[in-house]
Amino acid sequence: MPGQRKRRRQPPGEPRPSAERFAPEAGHWSVLSETRDASEHRAYVRRLRAEGSGIDWSAVRVDTLCGRLKQPTTYRLSLFVPNPVPGREAGVR
Repeated sequence: MPGQRKRRRQPPGEPRPSAERFAPEAGHWSVLSETRDASEHRAYVRRLRAEGSGIDWSAVRVDTLCGRLKQPTTYRLSLFVPNPVPGREAGVR
């Protein structure tokens, strides 16, 4: 499989750089879009990028849930939403 050599060379037990940022206690993944049509999914992503919607694209996850005969392939776009910092009021920076 492609990429296995690189994974094997990494020291075991060392967390990936994004592991802390996207840890379950740091927040949750919110689904922005879910569709079974690949062209509709691509068009939605293009439209979001063109609008300049203020999305942090480093915190976006694209999932392709591969289907079988009974369940078709589904395309999902999710955005990571961090938990609010305790002691801070909403909207105050």
